[in-house]
Amino acid sequence: MPSSTTSVRLRDDLSYRLEEASRRSKKGKNRIITEALEAYLNKLERRSIAAEARRQSIAASQSTSGDADSWARHMDRRGWS
Repeated sequence: MPSSTTSVRLRDDLSYRLEEASRRSKKGKNRIITEALEAYLNKLERRSIAAEARRQSIAASQSTSGDADSWARHMDRRGWS
């Protein structure tokens, strides 16, 4: 997979901890940072999906009609493709 280079400024204490983790795990610092960033972004995406599901569930429960036209008026398709 293609990659790009990004510069990141770390506090001294984080830099030290990263260096220690790299040494102990025998993983490169880049790999540790990449894995941590992937985990963080995946968590954010899951939260976003869960929040949207909750929002749509609330909208559906507030609907007084079970017909499809009523649901279509209440749902929000922004960001969905």
